[in-house]
Amino acid sequence: MNKKYKLTKETKEYYGITFYRIEALKDFCDVKRGDKGGWIKEENNLSQDDNCWVSGDARVSGNARVSGNARVSGNAWVYKQKLIGGYFYHTKSKSEKIESIETYNDGYETLCREPKLAEEEKPQGKKVKIRLSNDQIVEGEIVD
Repeated sequence: MNKKYKLTKETKEYYGITFYRIEALKDFCDVKRGDKGGWIKEENNLSQDDNCWVSGDARVSGNARVSGNARVSGNAWVYKQKLIGGYFYHTKSKSEKIESIETYNDGYETLCREPKLAEEEKPQGKKVKIRLSNDQIVEGEIVD
């Protein structure tokens, strides 16, 4: 795979999490080779495909994954949801229609224009059949 960005040696620590600044390895969309981006905890947080990008002082960590044409910028901190489209902002102009979405219950508000969040995967348990003492069979699912 031809990578579009790399993790630099430049790091920042927030709440005990080490974030790495990203750097573009090739031109795509409005990003030019050599441009410094925002901060991610690991490569799983930002896809190497399509035109997605993290810029400014934005940070992405945890189970969050930015992909497709999604952009994270400003001081947005995304760390639970999978962002597949839209634009996240720290500030907005008065003419923009911005929605507030909750990515984690931490007292912060995340602002987004045209949010496209992936649906959270629902855990699927193992299907089982249980024979009760009266020989009745009950079908069910083992879940955590």
